[in-house]
Amino acid sequence: MAGSRLEKFGTVFTRVRDLMRAGVIKHEERPIWFDVYAAFPPKREPLYEKPVRPLKIHAADTVPEILYKEDAIRAKFFEVYGNGPRSFELLKPNFVSPCQRFVMKYGELESRGDVKPELLFEETAKVLLADGIYLRKRGGPAVAPQSRDPLLNMKLTDMLAEQQRDTDTETNIPEKQPEPETLNPDRQTSS
Repeated sequence: MAGSRLEKFGTVFTRVRDLMRAGVIKHEERPIWFDVYAAFPPKREPLYEKPVRPLKIHAADTVPEILYKEDAIRAKFFEVYGNGPRSFELLKPNFVSPCQRFVMKYGELESRGDVKPELLFEETAKVLLADGIYLRKRGGPAVAPQSRDPLLNMKLTDMLAEQQRDTDTETNIPEKQPEPETLNPDRQTSS
């Protein structure tokens, strides 16, 4: 066997020598330097020795936590509203998520300074609602405008019951009966 190809085991000379003994390299195809190295071997065999490194005990690298003010707003948004009403559209490069819109509007309202800090979160949700972005609280009904059509709030059972009442009242109204013919004095019946 020729041995390992790693330089860690043996030298280049010993590996070429072993390849020639195994018949992989013919004597005529040997490298030019082989005869010179065999005639004048080095005083110290050039073996690979793994350098001994003293074990350094590194102090624990402390990476400071990088938290921005927007991170607290995002955390509260995801806690209250979840991912928002729509999924993320990652294929659109200019897509802005509902959370990012919320953060931008929050910063805008905060920079104005006309809203109290404790009411700023709710006011931001109301402003986004006015802009047409409906946010649904986790486990609760969707936040929607109050001026909705009352027909949308009707339940199917109520609609069917109302339709049944309408049909019942139509069938209970007696139809107009033809009036009996009055005898025409000009027309007399013969008996």
